Amino acid sequence: MQTRRIGIIMNGVTGRMGTNQHLIRSILAIRQQGGVKVGEDLRLMPDPILTGRNADKLQALAERTGVTRYTTDLDAALANPDDEIFFDASGTLQRAEFVARAVKAKKAIYCEKPTAVKADDALHLARLCESAGVKNGVVQDKLWLTGLRKFRVLRDQGFFGKILSVRGEFGYWVFTGEDADQPAQRPSWNYRQADGGGIIVDMLCHWRYVIDNLFGKVKAVSCLGATHLPQRIDERGNRYDCTADDSCYATFECDNGVICQFNSSWTVRVRRDDLLTMQVDGTHGSAVVGLRKCWVQSLGTTPRPVWNPDIEQPIQFFNGWQEVPDCTTYDNAFKIQWEEFLKHVAVDAPFPYTLREGAKGVQLAELGLQSWAQRRWLNVEELPA
Repeated sequence: MQTRRIGIIMNGVTGRMGTNQHLIRSILAIRQQGGVKVGEDLRLMPDPILTGRNADKLQALAERTGVTRYTTDLDAALANPDDEIFFDASGTLQRAEFVARAVKAKKAIYCEKPTAVKADDALHLARLCESAGVKNGVVQDKLWLTGLRKFRVLRDQGFFGKILSVRGEFGYWVFTGEDADQPAQRPSWNYRQADGGGIIVDMLCHWRYVIDNLFGKVKAVSCLGATHLPQRIDERGNRYDCTADDSCYATFECDNGVICQFNSSWTVRVRRDDLLTMQVDGTHGSAVVGLRKCWVQSLGTTPRPVWNPDIEQPIQFFNGWQEVPDCTTYDNAFKIQWEEFLKHVAVDAPFPYTLREGAKGVQLAELGLQSWAQRRWLNVEELPA
């Protein structure tokens, strides 16, 4: 069997997401399993080089993970024809410059979302790749989460009948940093608008591809944002004003009539099955979908409650749901998409999750912010060619 090396420039992966999900749990995990098998005759072996601005952080990460190549000279890395993929996990506001340089160097482009904070900028990056003829993709990891994969199987089998509505709850309490024993779990830039922060920009990009791929094409949005906590403590221990939204309450109308409501918040305490749950209700059945688990209730097993607040509720509603069993091995969602992109680059396997798809997410986030400012529904138009 032939092994084909694929060099990957991994830019800005010293942060939590880049290190854990992309480097360790994806690229290094692929190497440890012996590469990505393509048919009976070919294996793809990723070979990363780490790039970034901080030499000390790069060296520490390389030593920790066993990666032998790293540099602060991105131009030199881009000039190496043996490295054919450029991956970016840097800050959102810096992404456009990095991607443009990589496109000029004729690299295949793969990057985190959001690809920008403005739809025009995100579409510009997509057009750069399309005009240059380089393969490109954006991370849309939630499509490969175990719970969502179980839901998709049931949907395709017709379990739900006609899907009517979706109610999503996402989030958790992010500590303000005022108590040393309870440090903040997210960086301070997330709460500063000037740095590209805000939960609307972050999460509506996710909800766009989740809804489009699982429930129906989004055609309209109504969104209300809020900055519930006006001040937090930054990484240096200084108090700062939060200028970006930390909570979002959005409703989406799909072209097939499905109504989706998603609450997203970094100021909510969790009393549900997981950090993300979606209740999907259909004419023949319902599901509660989490990150890894999925519970279902069919029409035939749906209880008949009677409203009577003067007595204790006689029905144990949680008992009427059945957990969907594991029917296969479920790998890391980021790793699965990385494997798909590697096959796309190497053998032209299909990969629909392009930067243009990423621009759709940015478009929805921008419309969500406009909807909040204007306090009205807005239509979601097709992106221009």
